[in-house]
Amino acid sequence: MTQQAAWWQKYGRLAQMAQATVALLGFVAILLQINEIRTSNRASSARSAFLGYTDLAFQNPKFAQPDYEAIKAAGREERSQYESFVSYFLYACEETFAAFAEKREWQASCDYDLKPHLPFLCEKNQAQPAYLATYGADTQQWVKTSLKTASVAPPDCKLGKT
Repeated sequence: MTQQAAWWQKYGRLAQMAQATVALLGFVAILLQINEIRTSNRASSARSAFLGYTDLAFQNPKFAQPDYEAIKAAGREERSQYESFVSYFLYACEETFAAFAEKREWQASCDYDLKPHLPFLCEKNQAQPAYLATYGADTQQWVKTSLKTASVAPPDCKLGKT
């Protein structure tokens, strides 16, 4: 007296495995969505930071293309404003490098805008090495490499003809 197994009993395990597979695929899809949202948010934040820097440069052309000797001679308040301008610029570039590492145009834009600030960064790094330490290792290396490439070095920290 053998009883024949019902079809759902025969395929019950297969159905459970299929259900587990679908659940796993759903979980992976959720993880991928979270990662995509994180990447999108980082890119949006980087664009906002760089747009903020661009607006600041538009409002302060004397800092965007500085006469560093005149800024130093102008007094403490203007030097402080210029230091904040450069700090915002470095932050914006740091954010864009992290968000758009594969897009060289962001690096090129930051390289172009960094050059006139190299005398300040050279002097600042010489007087207060902790200043650059407030940025990530990649940003620190970028500034140091740019200083070397442009031949801006202590004690005079003058921008050469490169």
